[in-house]
Amino acid sequence: MIKSPVASRFAQRSAQSWVAVLLAVCLFAAGAAFAGCASEQPSTSDPSNSPTMVSDPDDLSASIEYEPIDYADPARWIARPSETPLPVDVFYLYPTAWHKVSGGESNLCAIDNETLLEGAPKIFDEQATAFETAGNVFAPYYRQVDAAYYLSASESDQTKLLGGVPALDAYTALDYYFEHCNEGRPFILAGHSQGSNLLKYVLQDYMGKHPELKERMVAAYVIGYKVMGDEGFLGPDAFKFAEGPDDTGVVISYNTQAPEIEGANPVTEAGALGINPITWTRTSETAPASASKGARINGVDAGPLADATVDSARGALICSTVDPDDFGSASGVFPKGVYHGQDYAFYYYDLRANAELRAATYLAEHGGA
Repeated sequence: MIKSPVASRFAQRSAQSWVAVLLAVCLFAAGAAFAGCASEQPSTSDPSNSPTMVSDPDDLSASIEYEPIDYADPARWIARPSETPLPVDVFYLYPTAWHKVSGGESNLCAIDNETLLEGAPKIFDEQATAFETAGNVFAPYYRQVDAAYYLSASESDQTKLLGGVPALDAYTALDYYFEHCNEGRPFILAGHSQGSNLLKYVLQDYMGKHPELKERMVAAYVIGYKVMGDEGFLGPDAFKFAEGPDDTGVVISYNTQAPEIEGANPVTEAGALGINPITWTRTSETAPASASKGARINGVDAGPLADATVDSARGALICSTVDPDDFGSASGVFPKGVYHGQDYAFYYYDLRANAELRAATYLAEHGGA
């Protein structure tokens, strides 16, 4: 197995900062807050114009009125660039950056929660920067559900939790982005873990209500959360799952783990769809680590580190070239051998090159720059 020169540092950081969350990821200092967009006027499609009732996250048998976020406020964005030099945009939703620290807290964080405001930009730096050469990156803050609570809920209650305030925040941010920031450019959707789970709502519900946007979607990187073949957003009249390195208008997903893990992987299941992030094919052929364009671990370039094999039976991407003791969560939520926090890190430069390729292919096919 390959021993990364930064593996021990990563393991030490994991033990210190990974909390008991379903959708945790590694955090690294530095983020970017950008002011901008063409207009600071409130979105005309703001849900406040038509109040929406959602399940109360602290009592799922009750309902509360959704209170929309004002995304005209630049403080509600991790990244909202005022200049957009690239012909493609990226809209990114971060994974879990917040968790309850006391039993008396709500199961839903506030948009100005200190932990959220500190953690989300760090994750942005770790993940979303992979796309900065492919498009102008936009990333809103959104309110999150406590992951431990989410984990303990039934499937129907999980839908109430994530499909309530978090999903509506994503829709509200998208409304503002498309009205004031996008200016008709093609776009990439990207996320990880809880953010990718939200992207499934976006693909199913938001895009379903805005079919005019479908032709402008370059790809949706739904990484770190399962995508099943019977998802409503997949089909002849909807989106396709990616089959190669340069198809466009497609959904992309994978969930990384070791050949053997000590328990169940909570973000995927047998039969989940996956693609190899080194070869961008769906066959079971192993792509050696030497074929990778390189990893970025804890903000440090680590070179080719991880191999990749699609295991469709387990719904997982198998990585056999790193030591499970060096990479993983100390929280106990993810069993040893689940590399959930490294879905982006192991294949950072492969993701970058692929996003560039898909963007260029889209522009060539549609007569873009």
